Amino acid sequence: MLTQQQIDHFQTQGYLVLEDVVDTETLDAVRAEYAALMDRLYSDWYRQGLVKKAPDGMSFWEKLDQCYAADFDWFQPFDISLPHEDINDQTPMHFGPAVFDMIRNKRILDIVQSLIGPEITSNPIQHVRIKPPQRAVSDSEVRAHVVSTDWHQDQGVTLPEADETQFVTVWLAITDATVENGCLQVAAGQREEMLPHCTKKQTGIADAFIPHENAIPTPVKAGGAVLFHPLTPHASLENKSDGYRWSFDLRYHVTGQPSGRSQFPEFVARSARDPSSELQDWKQWLKMWEDARYMLTRAEHIPQHRWDSTSPHCA
Repeated sequence: MLTQQQIDHFQTQGYLVLEDVVDTETLDAVRAEYAALMDRLYSDWYRQGLVKKAPDGMSFWEKLDQCYAADFDWFQPFDISLPHEDINDQTPMHFGPAVFDMIRNKRILDIVQSLIGPEITSNPIQHVRIKPPQRAVSDSEVRAHVVSTDWHQDQGVTLPEADETQFVTVWLAITDATVENGCLQVAAGQREEMLPHCTKKQTGIADAFIPHENAIPTPVKAGGAVLFHPLTPHASLENKSDGYRWSFDLRYHVTGQPSGRSQFPEFVARSARDPSSELQDWKQWLKMWEDARYMLTRAEHIPQHRWDSTSPHCA
């Protein structure tokens, strides 16, 4: 659980940096799961001719280098969500036991409980981010999961149904996040209202409202986390290093309140009132997302946020 001083800092400043949130065993399990996933994917991509170098003896990061150099969409098969549009029956996604256990990690849920109470649902607006050196990225790549993330508020990328929802973001570092490799930056204390957002390269705060002067970098070591209030403006710095920066965005909201993206599945991660409602099986989680993908493939497009280019702030 958080101390009262930590809770007060979160409530007044809108964010909190915590070291040693998850243990080495949890991190190693996630890394191993993604390494095995990469092995399967890369072998298939090699057979298809999408990557040129044979996989024998290559590390996870070396294979990732080859994927970036080949300039094809390697990212979506690693994400713990579906994309904004063009969803079909073959759209890849990743929902495995190590990630499921990470989302349900006791230490993470204890921290979240300190902020929103013991009825906790895993919010479906979650992503993995595996960001390479900026110099290695194609100019055409704009996704916030891959390149530096524009200034935004997490509530700003939900639908209006969740404007009264209590939720918190746990930005979990899998590798060290430093100023050099593109850690997050926040505008401390600025969470009074929703700022206008625009659909630019990414969906982000309108240029005139970006809080450049209040930007505070938040470096954190692997296993640590940065917590955000949903109205706290934040962005990431550019990765100017020679290595990758890997993190997960994990979000949680009070059970029974709208998720902000109800076309995607949520699940109860903790409940003091009804422990039997907690999801225990990662395969059920995977099935929920497979069912959602099937439904969305056959439905009219459902927006994932409220903004478009018609706002007067976006002219």
